[in-house]
Amino acid sequence: MPYLAIETSSEYLSFAIDTPNGIVAREWLAGQKQSEITLPYLQVFLDELGLTMSDISGIAYPSGPGSFTGLRIGCGIAQGLAFARNIPVAGISTLASIAEASGAIRVVSCIDARMNQVYYASFEKVTGEWQEVIPALVCNPEDVPQPEGNDWIGVGNGFSAYSNALQTRIGAHVCEINSTLYPHAAQLLSLALPQFAAGLGKPAHEAELVYLRDKVALKTHERIQK
Repeated sequence: MPYLAIETSSEYLSFAIDTPNGIVAREWLAGQKQSEITLPYLQVFLDELGLTMSDISGIAYPSGPGSFTGLRIGCGIAQGLAFARNIPVAGISTLASIAEASGAIRVVSCIDARMNQVYYASFEKVTGEWQEVIPALVCNPEDVPQPEGNDWIGVGNGFSAYSNALQTRIGAHVCEINSTLYPHAAQLLSLALPQFAAGLGKPAHEAELVYLRDKVALKTHERIQK
């Protein structure tokens, strides 16, 4: 039975499902309409593939960082759908998902966090798996930690939003930049599938978000209190 990924952390809405022929994904420019269109467009996507939610074995969602409203929508929908069917969920870092999209093996991921700050982390792929070298954090672009070496690939819209500050701070360590990459369900699912295969998916009620500005993981009851 296939697994589903829902990605709502940016202005794009995307879905992905693994099939015998590989991962199939669709995306739409959603803007601020994630809450309105996610479920209807998911139904369109499932219909295209001749599937229903009863066919799904687990759901991956973006755990952050990113648009907190978008993250809450994705997590909440994943929780609701998974709880109704008693299937597991897996939260995947948006910074790791854009690293996966790069095709590189040493990646600095940087997302515009607004308020003149960035979400930032670096990753290195070792034996096919991403290892976090610089843990995810939020900070001013002129204060990001410098990775060791000079062969890193910079990805994410932080590199376009704060290009001058980042060039000054880590330009000597980055040999290439792709600021057009953003979190996408295809990479989300690619990273989640090994977790599901290893039995590491979580019950729906344990789904959580990582909100770096508070440095906390927000679980269901905590989000309700907010």
